[in-house]
Amino acid sequence: MSVLSSSIARKVAMALSALFLIIFLIIHLAVNLTSLFSADVFNEASHFMGTNPLIQFAMQPVLIFGVVFHFVMGFILELRNKGARNVKYAKFNGAASSSWASRNMIISGGVILAFIVIHFLDFWIPELNTKYVLGDMSGLHNGEFRYFEELQHKFVPIWRVAAYIVAFVLLGLHLMHGFQSAFQSMGFNNKYSGCVKTFGKIYSVVIPLGFIIVALFHHLNH
Repeated sequence: MSVLSSSIARKVAMALSALFLIIFLIIHLAVNLTSLFSADVFNEASHFMGTNPLIQFAMQPVLIFGVVFHFVMGFILELRNKGARNVKYAKFNGAASSSWASRNMIISGGVILAFIVIHFLDFWIPELNTKYVLGDMSGLHNGEFRYFEELQHKFVPIWRVAAYIVAFVLLGLHLMHGFQSAFQSMGFNNKYSGCVKTFGKIYSVVIPLGFIIVALFHHLNH
C-alpha cells in the first residue's frame, strides 16, 4: 500500500508541476506576443517582469524548482514505467494502443529540457549578469530599453530559429499527451473531461505555434 501511495503521490506532484508550467507558458507567450505589435509595450512588460520583487524572488525560484522537479520526476517515472512494461508484458506493442507522443515523452522531454538550458543561456543568465553582477537594474542601453533589441538580435541566426521551431514542435507533442495526463493524475474524470481534452489539444497547438511565430517574425524583421 505504501508503494502504491508513493507512486500516486509522485504522479500528483508531477501533475501539479505540469499545471504550474502550463500557466507560466501562457504568461510568457503573452509578453512575447506584445513584441509583434509594439516594442514599447514589450519593453515595459519585460522590465516589469525583470525587476518586480515578487516575480524575481518568489515566483522565479518556484518556477526553476518546478522545471527541474517536473523533468527529473518525469524521467524517473518514465523509466520505471518502461521497466514495468518490459517485465510484465513481454509482447507489449505500444504502437497499437498509444500515440507517438505518449510513447516517447522521455525523448520529447529531453529535447525540451535541452532547449530550456539553451534558452536560459540566451536570455536568463545574461540578464542576471547585467542586473546583479554589473549592477544595472535600469534595463536601459543608450537611454532606451534594451529588451526588444536583444530579443531581435537573438533570432538573427537561422540555426537558433530552427532549433526553437524543433523544440516547440516537440513541446506541442509533449503537451498533447501531458495536458490530459496531468488532469487524470489529479482525479479529474467527470462530465467535463471532454472539454478539458479539447482545450488541451487547442492549447498544445496554439502555445507552441505562438512562440514559433515570434521567432520567425523577429528573424524576418531584424
